[in-house]
Order: sequence, then structure tokens, then C-alpha cells
Amino acid sequence: MTGSRILVVDDDAAIRTVVREALRREGYAVETAASIAEQRRAIVSFAPHVLVTDVVLPDGNGLDIVPEMIAAYPRMPVIVLSAQNTLATAVRATEQGAFEYLPKPFDLGELTRAVAAALVAGGIAAPDEGADDPVDELPLIGRSPPMQEVYRTIARVVGTDLTVLILGESGTGKELVARAVHDLGPRAKRPFVAINMAAIPRELIESELFGHERGAFTGAQARTTGRFEQAQGGTLFLDEIGDMPFEAQTRLLRVLQSGEFNPVGSARSIRADVRIIAATHKDLPRLIADNMFREDLYYRLNVVPIRLPALRLRPEDIGELARHFLDRAAAEGLPRKLLAVDAIERLGRHGWPGNVRELENLMRRLAALSREDVITATVVEQQLHVSSADNGGAAIVPSGSLAEAIELHLGRYFALFGSDLPPDGLFDRVLDEVERPLLQLSMAAAQGNQLRAARLLGINRNTLRKKLTERGIDPAEARR
Repeated sequence: MTGSRILVVDDDAAIRTVVREALRREGYAVETAASIAEQRRAIVSFAPHVLVTDVVLPDGNGLDIVPEMIAAYPRMPVIVLSAQNTLATAVRATEQGAFEYLPKPFDLGELTRAVAAALVAGGIAAPDEGADDPVDELPLIGRSPPMQEVYRTIARVVGTDLTVLILGESGTGKELVARAVHDLGPRAKRPFVAINMAAIPRELIESELFGHERGAFTGAQARTTGRFEQAQGGTLFLDEIGDMPFEAQTRLLRVLQSGEFNPVGSARSIRADVRIIAATHKDLPRLIADNMFREDLYYRLNVVPIRLPALRLRPEDIGELARHFLDRAAAEGLPRKLLAVDAIERLGRHGWPGNVRELENLMRRLAALSREDVITATVVEQQLHVSSADNGGAAIVPSGSLAEAIELHLGRYFALFGSDLPPDGLFDRVLDEVERPLLQLSMAAAQGNQLRAARLLGINRNTLRKKLTERGIDPAEARR
């Protein structure tokens, strides 16, 4: 199938980009078009083996010309994509002769499998049951609007070398996004090197990043290459950048500005041919205000921000994620389990302080411990360590006090990680979880009037504005 020609037609540049890159990674030759007119020209000049087309295009309906394409090119299967996720659209696509219909948002793995099947149907390739699908290895799951925005941003940056800053709570999958940006980009065949800044003693950070010469410091028995040098030509992922000591930030900034670095104890300069992707769960503007993070480094890193939503903000993705983790557990040798409908509903009402990581751990635990093949809401409830009384999904608190509610909620953080402590930054994270809904509810009560909301909270208007900005709250949302 390598070298087979695929034409992708969509008026959304982000979708064209991400589909093109995913198919090219499969070894296909891919051309794109943004309209029916461009599609017609490309079919003549490019002679695709498979056509992948959107329905709503600037100059017409993609479904309307499917019969024409099939009549003129009977060995060219047509795969239809559509955001009009209705049964009528699916039926019409089939009636028009489309080989496959995929509703948007679609999964890249589904699309690549559909293309492979279309090539077989068109007589271009024989079935290959042993082939691996690298797109399946990109564990970015979810079709919710917040995740669609993440996908769009990824699509816009994969073909560039722009620095990316991934923001989000612990457990939201920041490294997975970093790997996706790397794996779909031009540096995919070069190294992806990750370093957790919070896990390295402050006195060793420069050596870890830039390497050191023999004798550079006590215990330096031999020359050691640093992460920058290991990642040459590829991507360097600086995880938990908010935990980087202030003094080490200066050295990193110098490298980002000059594009060169010196190993510790060496006068020789090495050109840094790496793409930088950084990530943090911390509030960097607040760290800057507290003189704990360099403002100039922040602007160097924050070229393209990608903010990952907390799992509680995309409950529609929980069922798909849970099933994925159960499938993965089964592939690793644990008993195969299915989720009952009421179990998925119960999962959707949980607060998920540990985000996707907590859900993955829960599914693995359920796969290992549940005696039944079908996991019910009762079993989920037992594993979540909450009261069997549901109360509409809210935490049950014996006395109803705010202090006890917070204590119960925080207990989940520590239960999630067992004998290990949760990741650093718990204070800021809990503060965000309390302050964000307080600000949102106050703005809603004041119908979007910031002066009234500030009076309600007992703070001045400038402080309110600053807090709204820090928490990423749009004041206009309260007026809708």
C-alpha cells in the first residue's frame, strides 16, 4: 500500500493538515483540496486511488458529486466525512455509493483503517493482517469540544518547529500531547527525549540538560551527554517546567535565545537543533508575580499554548476513555471486562481529581479485582470509596459542612496515589478548584457585571479582573 495516492478534501485547514500527516505516516502520497473545484482539478492531475471528502464545502455539497466520481472513476472508493452526524446523512452517503461514512469528529485510527480497506476494495493493495497501525499508538482519545480544540491546535503546529507550552492539571495527558506533536511532525523519526524537571535535584539540572565534562565537578568521572545533545534533530520535552529552579532558568533562556549550549565544565559550544515542548500544571503568571519564574523565559516558551481540559470538564469522553483502558488492560493479560450503562453514568458523575490518570488506574483496578464480566455502577461506587448514596453525583457529607466536603474531596487525591504523595502543587490546584467556581457563580449571580461581582466577593474590581484572567474565565460567558 506504500505509495498509494490519497486525495483529502475539506475546507478546514486544520483537518486537512492532521489527516494529511497521519496518512503520510502510513506511507501514502497525499494531496489536499479545499473545495469541489480544487477536487476536480486534483483528481485529473493527481489521479488518487482513494478520495476522502467532506460534505459541506464552499462551492457545493460533497455528497452530490459522489455518484459522478464513482461513474467516472469506478475503481476509486470514496470515503465521506461529515459534521452532520445524523442517520439521514449516513443513509444518503451509502445510497450515493460512498465506500465508508465517518461522522466528525472522527478517530484517526478509524480513518486510516477505512483508507486501507478502500485500497483493498479498489484492488490497489492486498489485505495485510499483520501490519501495525502507528496512529493507534497515539492515545489521544475524546470527541468533546474541549478536545477538538486541542486537536485543532496540534494540527496547526505539527508541521512547524514552534515552541509549544502544554498547560493543564496533573494527569490530563500532557506528555501524550507532546508525543503526538512530535510523532505527527517532520522530526518524527528523530529522538523524543523527555525530562521531568521536578524529579531532578536542583544541583544536577544543568548537567542533566547540557551534559558535563570529566572533572567538571566532584563525582564527574567521565564525560556525559545531556538531554539537549541526546535530542539533537528531534524534540526535547521539558515536563513540569514550573518546578525548574530560578537560577537554572537563566541558562535555559540563554540556550533558547542563542540556539547554542555549553556542557558543564566545557568552553565548546554545541548547536541545539531541537524542538522544545514544555509542560506544567502550575500557574506560571502567578510564579512570575512571586519572582519564582522568569517572565522572559515564559514568553519564550509560550509561543503556542495548548491547554488540556480537566476530565471533569469533558464528561462525554469518559465512557470512551474507560473502554480504551479496559481494552489495554486486557491486552496486557488482565481479564477482559465490559462496562454497563449505569457504570458509565456513575463514572460521569465523579469529580476526577486525578483526571485521566485516575480513570486509567481505576479501570486497571476494576479489571483485576472485579469478579463479574460486566462492571456495574455498584462496583464502580465501591472502588471510588464514596458513599453508596448518590445525591445526584455530589459528594455526601455527614454534617454538610464545607470543611468536611473539602476534606472528603482531598482524601481522593491521596487515595489515588496510595502510599505515594500526590504531585507537587496541590495547594495551587485546590485553590483553583475552589476559586474558579466561586468566581463563575459570582459573575453569573451579577449577570456579568464585574463591579457587582466584585462587591459580592468583597474585593476590588481590578483584583477580580486579574483573577478572572488567571483562571481563564471569560466574563462574557456569564451574560449568555
